[in-house]
Amino acid sequence: MPIRKLRVSRILFMVLLLIWRWPSEKEVGAAEGRGKPEKSQLEVAIAATGPLYLPILVAQEAGYFGKHGLTVSINQVSASTSVQGLISGKIDIYQGGATAITGNLAGSDIIYVAASVDRSTLVLFGQKGLNFFESLRGKAVATTSPGAFGEIALRRSAKEHHLEVGKDIKLLYHRGPPEAFGTFLAGNADALIVTPPQSDVARSKGYPVIIDYYERGLKIIGPGTAVTREFFQKHPNTLRVFLMAYLDGVKRCIDDRLLADKINSKHSRTSDPQVLEENYQTGLKVWNKNMRVDPEAIRIVLEGSANPQAKDADPRRFYDNSIIEAINREYASQLFPGEVK
Repeated sequence: MPIRKLRVSRILFMVLLLIWRWPSEKEVGAAEGRGKPEKSQLEVAIAATGPLYLPILVAQEAGYFGKHGLTVSINQVSASTSVQGLISGKIDIYQGGATAITGNLAGSDIIYVAASVDRSTLVLFGQKGLNFFESLRGKAVATTSPGAFGEIALRRSAKEHHLEVGKDIKLLYHRGPPEAFGTFLAGNADALIVTPPQSDVARSKGYPVIIDYYERGLKIIGPGTAVTREFFQKHPNTLRVFLMAYLDGVKRCIDDRLLADKINSKHSRTSDPQVLEENYQTGLKVWNKNMRVDPEAIRIVLEGSANPQAKDADPRRFYDNSIIEAINREYASQLFPGEVK
């Protein structure tokens, strides 16, 4: 066959091959839609404000959710109400603590998909002159919702000191940290277990620290990103871009101290430089860059739970790391090179 005809034949063959492999409109649409959030508007509940929640607030106000195609409404809601909201579908994502585990134990299929913080910043304070845990016998301790981390940590410490919550120590439950702090300041509780910013204010007022749980190395998820398993299965791309935007907020908090302090001051309603400094340093210690859920952090909560079903529960039923592990490989490793793999 002449060379010219051979070349023409090859060209025709390549054209036919391209036509055969050219994607259909349906295939193009699927490819373009891959990775887009299945749901662009999200209702997100947070259990409190302060340094533990600063990255999500920065991500919101700096526009990172919008950058990833999301419109996010963030509201502070009590832990128990947040879990009820997840179950009813009125809340899509709950950034909070152990109440997600409590809800799961009660029969609602709620799981963690990321752990934005997994080192406890709880501090147990006593009224002035009350300096030791043993002194809490017969006393009342102000805390947040039933089943939240304050109760979990206090039960764990009571057991270590051969005391029993409900018998030797009375817990006073509240909607959130500000309300618990108010009860303590009014003298209507002998002790208080709380996180920043309330713990930083209590320190500044000279209340004695009975236990600093961060120094003790207590590892419990709080806040973590909790959703129903059904939401997780139906909206994987939505969760992916939400967590990517959250990590953008973490990086901005680290890189832009002025913005972090401004947003923290706005939401915590304090302009005290010492409190803002303590808040920021607390955040730097505990903001996770690798937000993979550690099953040991869940195990500690189960061991400290008053729920009889917690004793034999498998920690693996309370989380799914598949989305955050993909984000770590593809996104967090780029944001924090050398720190996340």
